[in-house]
Amino acid sequence: MNKKFNKMFDVETIRSDFPILNQEINGSPLIYFDNAASTQKPKSVITSISNYYKKDHSNVHRGVHSLSVRATEAYEESRRSIAQFINAAHDYEIILTKGTTEAINLVANSITPQINKDDEILITTMEHHSNIVPWQELCIRTGAKLKVIPINAKGEIDLNALSELINKRTRLVSLVHVSNTLGTINPVKEVIEMAKSVDAYTLVDGAQAAAHIDIDVQSLDCDFYAFSGHKLYGPTGIGVLYGKEECLNSLTPYQYGGEMILKVTFEETTYNELPHKFEAGTPNIAGAVGLRSAIDYLGNINLDMAVNHEMALHDYALNQLLLIPNIEIIGTADNKSAIISFIIKNLHPHDIGTILNQKAVAVRTGHHCTMPLMDHYKISGTIRASFSFYNTKDEVDVMIEALDMAINMLS
Repeated sequence: MNKKFNKMFDVETIRSDFPILNQEINGSPLIYFDNAASTQKPKSVITSISNYYKKDHSNVHRGVHSLSVRATEAYEESRRSIAQFINAAHDYEIILTKGTTEAINLVANSITPQINKDDEILITTMEHHSNIVPWQELCIRTGAKLKVIPINAKGEIDLNALSELINKRTRLVSLVHVSNTLGTINPVKEVIEMAKSVDAYTLVDGAQAAAHIDIDVQSLDCDFYAFSGHKLYGPTGIGVLYGKEECLNSLTPYQYGGEMILKVTFEETTYNELPHKFEAGTPNIAGAVGLRSAIDYLGNINLDMAVNHEMALHDYALNQLLLIPNIEIIGTADNKSAIISFIIKNLHPHDIGTILNQKAVAVRTGHHCTMPLMDHYKISGTIRASFSFYNTKDEVDVMIEALDMAINMLS
């Protein structure tokens, strides 16, 4: 827990790319430590969306006029950029969605005909609600059973328990790549290999990973991978479902109408090929343009240095937090992302968060859409500080000072 800050990483230049950071809240400079909920947007992303609406907006596909052609080219170029970003084998394996939640729901709904009574779906204790409820509903529809992979005291998947749970009835294993609450980076490749041994589908929730880990879906060999634009320095309302060609082709459509149609008569309908088969209606074209711009932005910085900076912030903050009496860190995995969840004994997280906001420190408080995980730890919620490469060591010092003030006020 002693990652060092690299003086070659110019965080002040990075910060100048993010206009929202240049403001005051309650008379103090904004300190944004809520990056696990949503990251801020660089000027290049904001400008790309504005320029699209100023110059290129039209509906995509099937249009022969110049605006439609330009909008279609921009939309499909975004798809190509995303495919390269995660090393997908083909552009058409990229389905553009509203976000991770819709991507998971797409799979959970479209795979329904392949799931039988007494089949088993495996998830982990640390899953976001969006990777729990769709599978619960699938089990209700089909009579399948939902099984939960336990975690150890550090907040890591119990692989021995997984090896006992997985069997010939296992039809699908769905797990988070990086826990949005604990920061745990899961051994997804190892889990995928275990799932493949029983011919089970695999889905990885990469919402919290895509901005902080080099994603290579071919190396992982997952069947599906989902992530959101807004946690990747891109706009809200746009996300990605990657699926292997053969896996996507095995699924039934999720929604109907628009570009997912090839031919319609009153007697029958023929559906389009990938990727359009799963993109019904007018897509979020501007969102796709913005997501491509965010990926381009990440490609223009040294991502290894950026992640090193984030982890240096994590380690420094953790060491400072551990000096505070009555603090408990929730999630101490050996392999972590730059997320710290903690509680102060006998103090409510919301009260702490409210006082921190008075000092312009933005953290997230509550259950973080992981209520079963909170039940596991027998707590109602945590205070979560999550770091980005545009955050600074000085900001961590302000958070610690504000936290000390909050504890004194509430004790």
